[in-house]
Amino acid sequence: VQLQASGGGLVQSGGSLRLSCTASGSIFSFVYMGWFRQAPGAQRELVATIRGGGLTNYADSMRGRFTIYRGSAENVVYLQMNSLKPEDTAVYYCKASRSNGDYWGQGTQVTVSS
Repeated sequence: VQLQASGGGLVQSGGSLRLSCTASGSIFSFVYMGWFRQAPGAQRELVATIRGGGLTNYADSMRGRFTIYRGSAENVVYLQMNSLKPEDTAVYYCKASRSNGDYWGQGTQVTVSS
């Protein structure tokens, strides 16, 4: 399984970005897919996940600002990020989970300036 994350960049506080995660296979083959992030000096943390049935889960600090959803293609998951804050600055990683293991993408940098 290969995951390709893209869409990061530099944005001003209050702005928006949309991240994309493209999987090498159908996302419906995974138990869930999700986004995690890691800021400098911090541990990797959950951003949001989406299960095969469409059930979503968000970290408290992202709920209401971020939306995870599947694209029309069967192998893409998006993370729409609105009202971005400087504390959202991090490398964002896409993750896919199957019963036999987890897979990670290479990460995409998101920088929010104040």
